Amino acid sequence: MNLIGAIDQGTSSTRLIVFESGTCNVVAQHQVEVQQFFPKEGWVEQDPMELVNSVNTCIDNVVIQLQNKNIPLSSIKGIGLTNQRETTIVWNRLTGQPVHPAIVWCDARNSQQVKNLSDKFGQDVLRSKCGLPIATYFSATKLLWLWENVPQVKELADVGNLLFGTVDSWLLWNLTGAVKDGVHLTDVTNASRTMLMNLRSLAWDQELLDFFRIPINILPEIRPSSGNFGCLKGGKLDGVQITGVVGDQQAALLGQGCTRKGEAKSTYGTGCFMLYNTGSDLVESTNGLLTTVAYQNQGEPPSYALEGSVAVAGSSVRWLRDNLGIIRESSEVSELAAQVEKTDGVYFVPAFSGLFAPHWRSDARGVLCGLTGHTTKQHICRAVLEATCFQVKEIFEAMKADSKSDPSSLLVDGGMTASKVLLQLQANLLGVEVHKPAFSEVTALGAAVAAGVYLNLWKAGQKVEDVEIYRSSIDSAEQSRKLDRWRMALERSLGWDLQSQ
Repeated sequence: MNLIGAIDQGTSSTRLIVFESGTCNVVAQHQVEVQQFFPKEGWVEQDPMELVNSVNTCIDNVVIQLQNKNIPLSSIKGIGLTNQRETTIVWNRLTGQPVHPAIVWCDARNSQQVKNLSDKFGQDVLRSKCGLPIATYFSATKLLWLWENVPQVKELADVGNLLFGTVDSWLLWNLTGAVKDGVHLTDVTNASRTMLMNLRSLAWDQELLDFFRIPINILPEIRPSSGNFGCLKGGKLDGVQITGVVGDQQAALLGQGCTRKGEAKSTYGTGCFMLYNTGSDLVESTNGLLTTVAYQNQGEPPSYALEGSVAVAGSSVRWLRDNLGIIRESSEVSELAAQVEKTDGVYFVPAFSGLFAPHWRSDARGVLCGLTGHTTKQHICRAVLEATCFQVKEIFEAMKADSKSDPSSLLVDGGMTASKVLLQLQANLLGVEVHKPAFSEVTALGAAVAAGVYLNLWKAGQKVEDVEIYRSSIDSAEQSRKLDRWRMALERSLGWDLQSQ
């Protein structure tokens, strides 16, 4: 039996799943939750060492499971890695120690840097090269904040001892030896989220580096998503090859089997992300979406995608649990939402760190509208779920406009899709069928696909069987009424210039 391991390091948790190659059959798995820290308004941090330790914990536990099943560890032929994208880590090349906590993708501390650059050059000045607007979301603007606010970052860079990476690069470096010859690599999907890679050449672009004043010697080498990323060093899986690296949303695209032009999926996790495969066509959005790399196999040209990114989806449920105490377990949000048939006029805009696609407004902040003396926690929970669905509706319409297509269904995955209430609300607002595969871990599956393809142990493009289908249960008039109210709430979230307060 040939096995492929998949490390999935996300914003909320880390897991390792071992698959029987070419299938969805899970042989062993382990998951641990990782902490997020919110030291100031708009700031979201993680401990880079905790991320590494969480991966090692997962490896140790999976090894025990395999040994208990008398499965030889030599059955694992390769490891794939998928990760939260854009999250920015800088570390000392000599000591291996992080210089600063990881700045998470949804962190908005760089709002002033983004405003200054956008006011001076225009938000879309770099889109033709990197496919992205100047926004708080992307790694380059986070690096710029570190450059201007953490003196040690520039000091280490000046003497050649600073390394930068997104989470994939940080984990690869540590898993392959760290200060003892750890590899400093990334893949094209993660590099395409930094604002520093040219989408056409798939290489770091000197003009983009000069724009952000970033030296090239701190950056990892860019490689195709399926390829050689070194071997694990130390531990029970010492010597196992890492043969696939892909950003989490592109991994979900692979896991869903959306490898052909015109196929799309939407992942409902900490944030929510819809990707539409445009094949070899590099499509520049005119509707607020992003142009990104979908995937590249070694020795082959890349596939591209249009992406709509929502900053806050599942994290709004975590907010209800951890900040407000309205629920004790995340699953309760769906149970409470199901106890009422509608929100009774309550609308929630979860712009905790601004709005991403298609608005790109870093000055937006969260609002809860339409409260009355009749409002209960059930109405609020339903409004929280509905808010994710409204945001997906917006990027779905933008996707249709950019791709000039009219899809009749949408493939979905991610932790929030455990909620039947959310899936029905989504079908109601989209007006098309929502298809949810029975196998839920499609992001990890995509990492396994990327690793297995390189080893000739997997064929990309396989669809997950056994799909649950949701259809709209409201008419177009009700859909329009709800969308009008959503737009009113959205308007009220804009213009909160907290930097000056």
